[in-house]
Amino acid sequence: MLQARDIPNLITFMRLLLVPPVVWLILEHRFDWALWLFLFAGVSDGVDGFLAKQFGWSSRLGGLLDPIADKLLLVCCYVTLAWIDLIAVWVVALIVARDIVIFSGALTYHFLYGRFEASPTLASKFNTLSQILLVLLLLWSSGVQLVAPWLIVGMTWLVVITTIISGIDYVLIWSRKAWKQSHDIR
Repeated sequence: MLQARDIPNLITFMRLLLVPPVVWLILEHRFDWALWLFLFAGVSDGVDGFLAKQFGWSSRLGGLLDPIADKLLLVCCYVTLAWIDLIAVWVVALIVARDIVIFSGALTYHFLYGRFEASPTLASKFNTLSQILLVLLLLWSSGVQLVAPWLIVGMTWLVVITTIISGIDYVLIWSRKAWKQSHDIR
């Protein structure tokens, strides 16, 4: 039986279901519709987070599903945008490589030291924001109104720089935690 406290998880699940239509719309060059659906997914992320915090409706499942839904939407959008040549493949490879490094590090930590508590760093939050803004900018420029090329280039470099910084940030933070954990055990 569904309860009010399940609403954030249902919203997150709906966001997961929005990934295929957004990808399809981009592939079909329906950038205007892809933009609005991507925006809707972004707003839904804010709504589920607000509800979870405001009413104490957070759950372990939501804590796992929410970042997965966010990453899946962003990575699929970036891969699709690269597929149709709206963004350089090397930028997408960098974004995916960072996520693989973070995920691998989390799994390694979990299996070697114990439960992994994911909490995004400030650098990671800024990176996610810049990635979202770049997708919005690319969709807007392709489907609504052209944007100055320097703005897209500048935002792309912001994504590249924040991706590198946030990746290094995670590696340093979790390396320190692992080092501390291994020395506390002895």
